[in-house]
Amino acid sequence: MYKRILVPIDGSATSELGLREAIRVAQLTHASIRLIHVIDELSFALTVDAYSYRAGELLDLIRKNGEKMLQSSLDTVKAAGVDADTVLYENLDRTVQQRVLDESLAWKADLIVIGTHGRRGASRLVLGSSAEGIMRGASVPVLLVRAPHGTT
Repeated sequence: MYKRILVPIDGSATSELGLREAIRVAQLTHASIRLIHVIDELSFALTVDAYSYRAGELLDLIRKNGEKMLQSSLDTVKAAGVDADTVLYENLDRTVQQRVLDESLAWKADLIVIGTHGRRGASRLVLGSSAEGIMRGASVPVLLVRAPHGTT
């Protein structure tokens, strides 16, 4: 059964739902969890444009927020009695989905659990979907945890 569960987190409510489900699966299967947060080129570029930071200052701020997010999630996982670790990537030359897929192979994950908004139609096309890209490219099972309709 599942022994190594990879959980991408981004601080959203749907990400939290995915984490909670990953904890339940890990408790049932005695698996360990690896939490991954990716600072990607798109979120970095949008934040630079929106807040007029210098790139170096902004990257430090985004990195610190990512570290806090990972630590908070790690505390949640450990409080549930599940073994876990964290990885923070700031590879600005790779998309979130590419980095998550690479990590799943390198760490030999046997399950990826992702919270998703479950958007359809035009909103999905405009916003894109890292979850969908991960699902399509993964070599291991992917559990998509969708937020209840109208909650995100």
